[in-house]
Amino acid sequence: MDAATKAQIFEPFFTTKPQGEGTGLGLSTVYGIVKQSGGTISVDTAPARGTTFTLAFPPDTSGTPPVRRSPVRELGAGERGTETILIVEDEDGVRDLAHRFLSTAGYEVIAAANAADAERAFSDHGRRIDLLLTDVVMPRMNGDELAARLCARRPDLRVLFMSGYSGAQLSAQFEAHASARLVSKPFTRMELSRRVREALDAPPPLGTDPVDHSPKPATE
Repeated sequence: MDAATKAQIFEPFFTTKPQGEGTGLGLSTVYGIVKQSGGTISVDTAPARGTTFTLAFPPDTSGTPPVRRSPVRELGAGERGTETILIVEDEDGVRDLAHRFLSTAGYEVIAAANAADAERAFSDHGRRIDLLLTDVVMPRMNGDELAARLCARRPDLRVLFMSGYSGAQLSAQFEAHASARLVSKPFTRMELSRRVREALDAPPPLGTDPVDHSPKPATE
């Protein structure tokens, strides 16, 4: 990589690929995991010479034996979804990634690139949508306003916000959505699946009753 590319590789959603052809290596996620673990990550790279990433972690001095875990089994059999999720995200790469993560986990996914598309999709499919998964900061209408509009039409609708900002920075947006939760970007498949499952399994907002989404017989 050249110097300009190297300077951006750990930024969320940076990619050198053309639009619609993937989202890169996910190095911002790697960077976040390494830093949360107290480690460091460095890169040695140059055009036509290749790239080497070096990760260093502090030693474990706790004396606790390591626990071997299976990432797939951590989700549990009940974690595979059957519900319908409306994803609203203006960044193509992020929207495609979330769509892939959730559809392969069994959920039915409806994707929208902005709030206007989301409202149209909700008009067509709102009766069977179980969860709104929306970015917070979007052009023309932010996710909190979209959530308020859709929850006014479906008070039992679960809401999960996604954002690259911290929960503290977004606290004002959440005040009007007591049942809303947040997943931070960039997210891993495991983190998104866990947050989605938590939101879906949470009790409905106070004063609302779950809506029966089962098909109704046709009437003449």
